[in-house]
Amino acid sequence: MSKPIFTSPTIIRRDINNDIVSPSSPTNKQMSLLTSAMNSPDNAATLSFPKEKIKVLLLENIHSVAIQNFKDQGFNVESLSSALSEDQLIEKIKDVHVLGLRSKTKVTAKVLAEAKRLMAIGCFCIGTDQVDLPFAESRGVPVFNSPFCNSRSVEKKSAELMIAEIIVLSRKIGDRSREMHNKVWRKESKNCHEIRGKVLGIIGYGHIGSQLSVLAEAMGMNVVYYDTARKLPLGNSKACPDMKSLLEMSNYVTLHVPDTEQTRNMIGKDELAMMRSDAYLLNASRGKVVDIAALADALKGGRLAGAAVDVYPSEPEANCNDWENVLQGCPNTILTPHIGGSTEEAQEAIGSEVSELITCFINTGGSEGSVNFPEISIPVSEETHRILNIHHNKPGVLRDINLILSEFNVSSQILSTRKQIGYIIADVDKEASKEIKRKISALPHSIKTRVLY
Repeated sequence: MSKPIFTSPTIIRRDINNDIVSPSSPTNKQMSLLTSAMNSPDNAATLSFPKEKIKVLLLENIHSVAIQNFKDQGFNVESLSSALSEDQLIEKIKDVHVLGLRSKTKVTAKVLAEAKRLMAIGCFCIGTDQVDLPFAESRGVPVFNSPFCNSRSVEKKSAELMIAEIIVLSRKIGDRSREMHNKVWRKESKNCHEIRGKVLGIIGYGHIGSQLSVLAEAMGMNVVYYDTARKLPLGNSKACPDMKSLLEMSNYVTLHVPDTEQTRNMIGKDELAMMRSDAYLLNASRGKVVDIAALADALKGGRLAGAAVDVYPSEPEANCNDWENVLQGCPNTILTPHIGGSTEEAQEAIGSEVSELITCFINTGGSEGSVNFPEISIPVSEETHRILNIHHNKPGVLRDINLILSEFNVSSQILSTRKQIGYIIADVDKEASKEIKRKISALPHSIKTRVLY
């Protein structure tokens, strides 16, 4: 994918219907024309649209690299350190073109229904279940997150955290540290173990789970995993036929699954009873995956050797001093405040990538990296105008669009579809773009149509 250049400005103009349009970063010739337009008040009003009118709202303390990338484009950026409630977001989002968030802000159908100008959403994290993806898709709003390349930074950090917590649990370091802070000196080796030669069971062998298996093998552990989908094992790791066999044989069990109807409370009283009494459970995936009341009972009753939990069924929207959870006070239990991907390196990598993906979509129409939207990317031509149309994926829509385009010269055209929507990009003669845009917008199944030039 050809990524936008953040160090040079981008020309932003309006089309015939007063919609925001923009091409990729300008050439020297375009910059010369832009400079002339800026020096001529009469021409500036007709040729150029103020980029500061594209409003970007970033929530939850998104890394400064993303803020700077959007500002370098000339966009109007508002950055808040906290999440917003549904009512607060409904009020804020009415004039927002780009919304950026992490894991706490919930973008519901009710919120999206009020987002009349919203062009894209950026989830500056790995997960996207905080956004109503089907409804966003039906509104023609692509949702971007940090896919394979730079999200590896977050995956590695989460995998590193799991390795660290496995060692801390094995040596009961958390309990010993708390005792030392309370002026208690207790040096003992009872129930403290090395991790070399032990069995690590990974439930969910995706990006984080597979990264963890590599690190665990390097530490001398034997790795087994269970996933509902067939996954290629890395190194010497072995697939288990079912979750029960994994729970029964593992010294350590880590969870790396999404939040779905199938995964909620997938580890409950019965599953905990299948685990060895000297085993440890670690969850840094989603808070509703584990029945934490059952986990607390198992820990207090000595039916489990320890646990590390980073995510919870209910989490506060901001830092606080009065958070309570049933796991507090359980023996050999590490509780962390959802910090699996919270490193400077990971957040910088995500901030850079997601902001670039969104800027590419605004500037070129390229939708690579979207999780709920047809993915398209084609080079931008300086000799044409670009038609971008999002439409309901119904029989006959492409025929109707092509009937319109057949009357004009089309330099390039590409279509991709999902269940609900289709997305088409067509580069056409500059003189014809206004008429084409008007005709395609009038089609009954059109959701959004933009022109880039």
